[in-house]
Amino acid sequence: MSLRHTYSAVLTFGLLTGAMLAQDAPMPHLTPGNQRKATPQDNMEPAPPQSVALTVPKGTPLQVALDTEARVKKAGEAIHGRVVQPIYAFDHIVIPVGSEVNGEITKIIPLTGGKRTMAALDADFTPVRKIEVQFHELVLADGRHMPLDTIVTPGSGQVIQFVSAAEAKEKKTVKDQATERTRQAKQQARQEWDNAMKQLKTPGRVQRVKRYVEAQLPLHRQFIQAGTLYFAELEKPLDFGTEVMTPQMAEAFAGPLPPGSVVHAWLETPLTSATAHKGDLVEALLSQPLLDSNQHLVLPQGSRIKGTVRQVQAARRMKKNGQLRIEFKELVPPDGVEQKVEATLEGVQAGKNANVKLDSEGGAEATTPKTRYLATGVSLALAAASMRTDTDVDHGVATNGGGTGARVAGGANAFKLVGMALGLAVRSRALGYTMGAYGAGMSVYSHFIARGTEVVFPKNTAMEIGLGTRKEGEEKKDEAPGTALTARKWRAPLASAEGDEGNLPTQWTVELCPPAKDFSTNASASAPHASTP
Repeated sequence: MSLRHTYSAVLTFGLLTGAMLAQDAPMPHLTPGNQRKATPQDNMEPAPPQSVALTVPKGTPLQVALDTEARVKKAGEAIHGRVVQPIYAFDHIVIPVGSEVNGEITKIIPLTGGKRTMAALDADFTPVRKIEVQFHELVLADGRHMPLDTIVTPGSGQVIQFVSAAEAKEKKTVKDQATERTRQAKQQARQEWDNAMKQLKTPGRVQRVKRYVEAQLPLHRQFIQAGTLYFAELEKPLDFGTEVMTPQMAEAFAGPLPPGSVVHAWLETPLTSATAHKGDLVEALLSQPLLDSNQHLVLPQGSRIKGTVRQVQAARRMKKNGQLRIEFKELVPPDGVEQKVEATLEGVQAGKNANVKLDSEGGAEATTPKTRYLATGVSLALAAASMRTDTDVDHGVATNGGGTGARVAGGANAFKLVGMALGLAVRSRALGYTMGAYGAGMSVYSHFIARGTEVVFPKNTAMEIGLGTRKEGEEKKDEAPGTALTARKWRAPLASAEGDEGNLPTQWTVELCPPAKDFSTNASASAPHASTP
């Protein structure tokens, strides 16, 4: 009984104590949000925007064309030119077309005794000497002067023309958006080149005739023709500040290639049909960024394109000219992530005297001008005239003095003005027709029998390359022309017979075109080329 009373008393005391504590507990106080103390998370600031250095790195080539002809007299003579290809840093033009470049002739290389003797036999006592030049100052449109340290690429220093690939006949009726964009890009590249050439004071027809006549004299001056193009590589980088990369630029960077993309590139690997071999590695460097339709950056300047020599044929006797075909297969942006591409050479710079032509698939071939027939015909006519004698009869009347004219004709055919002087001074019929026959033989040999012209692309040659991506490990299949097959649509304008089931299910009907011509065997290549309707 006492235990029960004790338990009841303890329970009553506990309840009373709890009630008293509950009455003394303070009420929570809520502070308005604008008066609260900031927590560490509230103090976090947005990350600062990324900046990109606008630097033109060492090794970047400046394509400089002389805007006026320069007399070659001695080392140290000043030369002046203009930039004909824009220079980019990331996605900004930092050196626009038309920027002035100052330089000088640094060295005049003397000729060997053998070359001087051969030139003298051709009545040329002041033969053309090779020179070396250097460019040391850049003048921008805003008046800024920037010192340059450059070295000129071997193989440059000639008058250049821009050659576009021919349009394939089967593509004339194709209404494909990618094909049309490629055609427009080629036209734009041609227009840009023509506009760049207009800023040069290239010689007119009268000036060209004057310089040609002067070059035929035994003693003549040497000039560097206006429009001569030099590839001047930077030995030191040029700094143009920094650029802030916006979120929109970051989102578009390294996105999918737009259909029908054509990129501007410089050839990193010098090529010539005389020494190249099938399978040789070839690299090119993007000289201008690739932008999408919204002007967002897809590929920055400096991305690399890798490929190989697909077909090559060196020049041969009987005026068989050189041929060269390049195939680019990989695209490597600056981040180093490679992707497979299908690329075609759509345009290229080439020497004006080489007469290089591109076919519809980007194959380059040197051609021989038709003027060779005229030159050879004139030479044969002069040789025939040199065979006339002093006793030739004209309408039954013997004529004198014909031998002198014959000797002059033969001398002109062989040794130009020196030969003409010999024909006048030496009264020898044998000498006249010997010189005439020599000149005719040399003309026939040089125009029809000698080795043809090689295809030469020096380092830093500008190219226009059409791009489209392809799947990893994808192979082209041999199919007869006209065969129709179904292909799955993917990121590029090209189609494939081996689609990945995970890609877009849209299907196209593709008709294969005739296979490409093989230079080395004059037969059809095994790989077909597809065109999409």
